[in-house]
Amino acid sequence: MNESTTEIPVHLLFRDDAPGAVATPARTVGRPAGHPGGPAGRKRQPTRTDSRVQGSGRSAPSADPGLAERPGASLPGAAALLGGAVALVGFAVVLWRAGAVPAPVSALLRLDAVPYDGIGPEVGAVLAVLGALALLAFGGLGRGRVGHAWVLSLFGDYRGSVRRTGLVWTSPLALRRRVDVRLRHWRSEPLPAVDADGTALRAVVLVVWRIKDTARAAYGVENHEAYLCELVEAAMARVLSQLPADAFHEDGPTLRDSEAVGDALTRMLKAEAFPVGIEVFSAQPTRIEYAPEVAGAMQRSRVAAIDARHRDTVLTSVVDAVDDTVTRLTTRGLVELDVYERNALVRDLTVAFYAGRGGTSS
Repeated sequence: MNESTTEIPVHLLFRDDAPGAVATPARTVGRPAGHPGGPAGRKRQPTRTDSRVQGSGRSAPSADPGLAERPGASLPGAAALLGGAVALVGFAVVLWRAGAVPAPVSALLRLDAVPYDGIGPEVGAVLAVLGALALLAFGGLGRGRVGHAWVLSLFGDYRGSVRRTGLVWTSPLALRRRVDVRLRHWRSEPLPAVDADGTALRAVVLVVWRIKDTARAAYGVENHEAYLCELVEAAMARVLSQLPADAFHEDGPTLRDSEAVGDALTRMLKAEAFPVGIEVFSAQPTRIEYAPEVAGAMQRSRVAAIDARHRDTVLTSVVDAVDDTVTRLTTRGLVELDVYERNALVRDLTVAFYAGRGGTSS
């Protein structure tokens, strides 16, 4: 048969002892001096009046006003094909009229043979123009993909962006850079951070984003994806440092409020990613946990805090039950007690009730 005896602070239940009675020394219920819930182990957390995580007060980098997306010069691919075909036909006709088409080819095409008198300057100029038109028409053809855009530059100068799909013509002299403008998400690896108490944490963040301004994403930063990853890590470290991961001994705002942490992180990333053309829709921490080197100690602190709260709750309910019992007995006239007898009854009832609650909860 397993029985346990629990010490209780009976000296708090009454003040007046009987004459000659030995004063009971002050004791703490089941909490040694070094216990996290005890007098020496309990640390008072600073009061925080706002349960919402605040965003950064620093200003975000400004965007280049001269670098903004604008439509680039482009044509439907069918028009370019038609123009190139007309230029090729014209080139062939000029060659035939100049007699430069071999006789077997003319016979195969059922064309009249034209004597070759040489290609003069005028004919050469026409052939050069028609050949250049054909090269421009066919050389600028490209295939536009859904969810992608082309950023055009000519001699180092931004010349616009093309969001057409299908067969598209752009200037063959322009350098084309394909940019993904689809909605994307990125899940980070566990990122290192610390909370407001300096406790080491690891956080995993899910970011939903897309490129809104292709010009800024292509030329405003060297690598917009790597830049976003660095922004997420820095913003997460700043947001997590504003609140503790857990409030063990008081009810207060903590990092367990994932909605507040996600809102603050989203606002911060929106402001800092805008100058490079990135639109952040949401940045939500999917997991915030203690770093491996402190996880065991913090878990023990959490268990100790839960145990301390449970003991406080049990003690409060026991005191209420004892007070209610003694009050009913005396008000109904069932017993007549002097001060010494009342104190003795309170002691006995407290021990009985507390032992009963402890045995039930265990």
